[in-house]
Amino acid sequence: MTAFDRRLAARRDELEWLYMELYDDRARLNELEDMMQGAYDTRSMSLKRMDGRREKNPDWFRAGNMLGVTMYTDLFAGDLKGLEGRLDYLAEQGITYLHLMPLLKMPHPDNDGGYAVEDFNQVDPALGTNEDLSRLTAAMRRRGMSLCLDFVINHTADTHPWAKKAKAGDQAYQDRYLCFDTPDIPREMEKTIPDVFPATAPGSFLYQAEMKKYVCSSFHPYQWDLNYRNPAVFHDMTASMLRLANLGVEVLRVDAVPYLWKELGTTCRNLPQVHSIMRIIRLMVEIVCPSVILKGEVVMPPWELAPYFGTAEHPECHLLYNASTMATQWSALASGDIRQLKRQLDDLHSLPAHCCFVNYLRCHDDIGWGLNEDFGRTIGMDPLAHKKYLYEFFEGSFPGSFARGERYNYDPITQDARTCGTTASLCGIEKGLYEGDEAQIALGIQRDLMMHAAMMSMDGFPMLSSGDEIGQLNGYGYREDPVRREDSRNLHRTPFDWEKAALRTRQGSVQQRIWDGLRQLESLRKEEPCFAAGTAVSTWDTHNDHVLALVRRSGEERLVCLFNFSGESQPISLDALEGTYLDLIAGEKTSAIPGILAPYQYCLCRRQLP
Repeated sequence: MTAFDRRLAARRDELEWLYMELYDDRARLNELEDMMQGAYDTRSMSLKRMDGRREKNPDWFRAGNMLGVTMYTDLFAGDLKGLEGRLDYLAEQGITYLHLMPLLKMPHPDNDGGYAVEDFNQVDPALGTNEDLSRLTAAMRRRGMSLCLDFVINHTADTHPWAKKAKAGDQAYQDRYLCFDTPDIPREMEKTIPDVFPATAPGSFLYQAEMKKYVCSSFHPYQWDLNYRNPAVFHDMTASMLRLANLGVEVLRVDAVPYLWKELGTTCRNLPQVHSIMRIIRLMVEIVCPSVILKGEVVMPPWELAPYFGTAEHPECHLLYNASTMATQWSALASGDIRQLKRQLDDLHSLPAHCCFVNYLRCHDDIGWGLNEDFGRTIGMDPLAHKKYLYEFFEGSFPGSFARGERYNYDPITQDARTCGTTASLCGIEKGLYEGDEAQIALGIQRDLMMHAAMMSMDGFPMLSSGDEIGQLNGYGYREDPVRREDSRNLHRTPFDWEKAALRTRQGSVQQRIWDGLRQLESLRKEEPCFAAGTAVSTWDTHNDHVLALVRRSGEERLVCLFNFSGESQPISLDALEGTYLDLIAGEKTSAIPGILAPYQYCLCRRQLP
């Protein structure tokens, strides 16, 4: 019996039950199993050996040495070959997980940053070939790095071959999308479907003149939503996922997961069939390539996230993005008030142990101010007024702000807006450099490192944004580019500055101070037992709304992590944490936890065992 046969036998009953519930087509189910067998048969022996190792260690991605970074291939190194030549730089950082933004064949210029895909089986020629991708993943494995790629599961570009055949009148391919002859059903559906981009791309349907039909398009007009009621769509899309896995991709970031199933009279978000689809995909991965994990992009409130992990017995995604904590962390920095952040973390800590989040400060996208409004009201925050304060503060227009960023997707009706900018610029480093004020620069660096320290001390998987390790600033050149100027997210989607990176070894430079500060944190995560998989993490009361405390426990080991989100010194008091502690940041042994924290100070204090 092969490993495939063994793994299929253990999961066949559930796979069959879920598939038949969705599609009620046994012949199609047999085709799916044949496709999975073919994917296993063509999988390389080196990847199969990795499958075997990770079957015995399924929580490999939760280890304390895991450190991710996200980047655009072209902005960092030009193409995949150039990136392979830069792996030593990533190894110097201690990177174990590299998330490359979408790189499959896409239309140009309108591709939504690569999220409009023309061919799910081919690397975009501007970035390289499938052979280049396979060589890159092999080189990464030799360095202990895993590659993550986006898989845009919800939609295709309107230039995809399926869309072209649909436009030409082929009914079989029109059935791969959600197409309607009249506007009646689309109009009814739009009554209950929230807009993704209300200002720039309102509505969820468009009229396609070539087909003379109305097509579902949740995101941009050139992205058509797929019809997962059609098993042909599910088969072809999952086959493409397994092909990427066989090229050495170890993490599949499944894009826009909540949108996969559409139902009249609903929001077309988070429907039960979405979970059936994700559970089937999880089973397929466990059968064919169990070294691969699924990272779901689910930008929803915390109470809607947990179902996407499934249950411990029937899991779905291995990892989810922690977008809500990103927003509450920046809110805490602007306001100096950690109460919403603490509540957010408490909510996450209450989830089952198999739930694991990717924590990050910045990514390719904006910061959406989706805070817990009900809780905010209980502590005297007016939700709209606070949201306006945040996007004004981080664009630098609020009096006294240290930040430099820009608004994104402003809606004049709701007055909602999001925020763009790099970590360094939002933390005040850009303003300090512009004004030539060393004190501002130093304080900006301290904010930057404190924010990273808090993120890296939270329960979950830490991920950096490329360039943050050298304090890369906003890039305003996009305003002169007619293709890019309408999207302010390009403010932080800038070419990597290799000249600035070279300054990471120059003592006293901004780059050296940030680089060394992050390396200290990364080394502590790798070495300290309280960052190992399975560590218990909880918040602790500091009796001060400006200071966040996290306590990490592993056996008898205890690590107390403190973060002052205020620009002033703050006294703290921690109940029931007596003992002798070593401050791993300052390297000082004290009889107790520090009682006062300097502005934006952070401490990671290990309890000294007898």
